[in-house]
Amino acid sequence: MAEGEAITQTFEGGWPAWPSYALVDDLLPTLEHWTHRGRRFALATLIDVIGSSPRPVGSEMAIADDGECAGYVSGGCVEAAVAAEALAVLADGKPRVLDYGAGSPVLDVQLSCGGRIRILVRAVADAQAYVSTLRAARNERRTLVAVTSINDCEPGGTRFHELEDHAPVAIETNPLFYRQLHKPPLRLIIVGGDPIVLALLRLAPMFGIDTVLLRPRGPESYPVDLPAPLHYDRRRLEASLAAIQLDARTAVYTLSHDADADHTLLSWALRSDAYCVGALGSRSKARLRLERLRADGIDEAALARLHTPAGIDIGAKTPQEIALSILGQVIAERPA
Repeated sequence: MAEGEAITQTFEGGWPAWPSYALVDDLLPTLEHWTHRGRRFALATLIDVIGSSPRPVGSEMAIADDGECAGYVSGGCVEAAVAAEALAVLADGKPRVLDYGAGSPVLDVQLSCGGRIRILVRAVADAQAYVSTLRAARNERRTLVAVTSINDCEPGGTRFHELEDHAPVAIETNPLFYRQLHKPPLRLIIVGGDPIVLALLRLAPMFGIDTVLLRPRGPESYPVDLPAPLHYDRRRLEASLAAIQLDARTAVYTLSHDADADHTLLSWALRSDAYCVGALGSRSKARLRLERLRADGIDEAALARLHTPAGIDIGAKTPQEIALSILGQVIAERPA
């Protein structure tokens, strides 16, 4: 698979035997790949749910002009029908709002969950501008509001507004527009170089979590058999931390096996907006760690974000199991 590609499938010829397309939640790499190759595409967005649905509002599916698809908007009940509608949208340029499920006029497509969903399908008119805007915001860890027309007057048009200070900007309340937040991915900053670190670096991308690895005086080369992190920093810890701006969608975990390095990292992280902070170690070491942090001026409200020992209790023993317990904690505590 080439860099930037994601798992995709083509619906031509009927329903795929295995729904690999549904393993894709982050569509941006796929859209960049298609745009780079000059391919046109449509986006299908779940904009309303009545009753039960296996997917939340805002879930998206991308459909290229050759029928290739990534992402999903239901539990597999409507994806083939949505893909067919998307190809029609690409042909005539007119957005559609699809209505499936209980009480829907589309009687031949019902949902096994018994609910009802509405899906906006539109062609992306300026694909290059669309993906470039999303990529720039992601690289800078900014949240955008995408405002998209759902009628024929502005087919495929999307305007982006930025969220500042965690408050949405004033945007129109016209029901002919759909608004969606594009938030930065969860980010996990890891300090260390033991087998648990390697397991975290392998597993985290499977859950859509970006990773940053800090390993003071670590090897120059990064393991070739692991997904590359956003950043690998070998400098002394103080220099590495000074270069990182933490935010409320970032978790920080130390697996350094060095009490002083752990304290430096935890004191830094707990004074920031990082939503989840953890440290590997025994419960006896945890008591000493908490005492040292309190002596360093960290208050109880900040300490409430600290998990030591790190990870949820699943009886983990192996590096992979411990990594999974940490990722479970990172996901369970993620901000809305």
